[in-house]
Amino acid sequence: MSNVFSGILMVLSGGAMQGSFGMPQKQVKGWSWEKMWLFYSISGMFACPWLLVAALITDPLGVYASVPTSVLLRTALFGLGWGVGGVFFGLGMAYVGIALAFAIIISLVAAVGTLVPMLVLHPEELGTPKGTFVLAGLAIVIVGVAICARAGSLKQAATADGSGKQKKFLTGLLICIISGVMSPMMNFSYAFGDQISAEAARRGADPGNASIAIFAVATTAGFLINGAYCIYLLAKNRSWRGSEPSANTMNYIYSLASGALWLGGFFLYGLGATALGELGPILGWPIFMTVMVLIANFWGLLTGEWKGAGAKALGYLGAGTAVMVIAMIVISMAARA
Repeated sequence: MSNVFSGILMVLSGGAMQGSFGMPQKQVKGWSWEKMWLFYSISGMFACPWLLVAALITDPLGVYASVPTSVLLRTALFGLGWGVGGVFFGLGMAYVGIALAFAIIISLVAAVGTLVPMLVLHPEELGTPKGTFVLAGLAIVIVGVAICARAGSLKQAATADGSGKQKKFLTGLLICIISGVMSPMMNFSYAFGDQISAEAARRGADPGNASIAIFAVATTAGFLINGAYCIYLLAKNRSWRGSEPSANTMNYIYSLASGALWLGGFFLYGLGATALGELGPILGWPIFMTVMVLIANFWGLLTGEWKGAGAKALGYLGAGTAVMVIAMIVISMAARA
């Protein structure tokens, strides 16, 4: 019982951290989006993962040297795809705000991230109860996306000063959908890179932490995409120059803190899911995803993203979020089917 309690507590904490990683970014002043996202990417996608590898993986150089190059390349390739999703995630938050971006993207990640590995690795399961739950969850996600899109449209109609912002919202909605489809490639890195974690465990790493060896390879590849895109924008827009030195210091801290929150949320979820054992995918995953979306909605409302949107728009946002939560619960039920 104590393991279950501690596991749920870690999963809750992980979801809260994940849902909050966009908040420090809101405090950044005088920087372009690309400068902020670059330093966030350095922290969350590169520096912190390799610090965890150094701390938790026994003989990491030996681990990677013992794994076939094809496995490393395959893991990195999916990491590149996930990196594209990461860029669109950041742009999605900039376009439509934390609340709406999380509701749309995370639910799509849950659905697509479960369905595609099943299609590729176990297509025979599509006709089973497990496959039925996954497909039903995906259908509910699509309904939820439509409701959230309506919420965002009503918000823009209530607050926009012309058609420009409405067009920006539609662009942001498309960006969020692309991110939701691309971001699950992190799951594929885990599915196809399991030899890395197996080798790490064989060399003495705690089995609960061994997957960080996969994670670091995938996020580093994703960092290359995010970093390259940010540097391209910085050069194109000539936006390297930022605010005053004192503000710059806080901007660096906020950007790095955002990366630490993002990675810390994943890490705590992994620890919690391990502590829950067989309940990890059944109980831990829906709790993690639900808390993430709810916390992001809380921060979005608290920081005035929906100020002046009107009761009808807020009602649609609440309904869309509730549908997304139901979808994630349905998808998680596939684990016990």
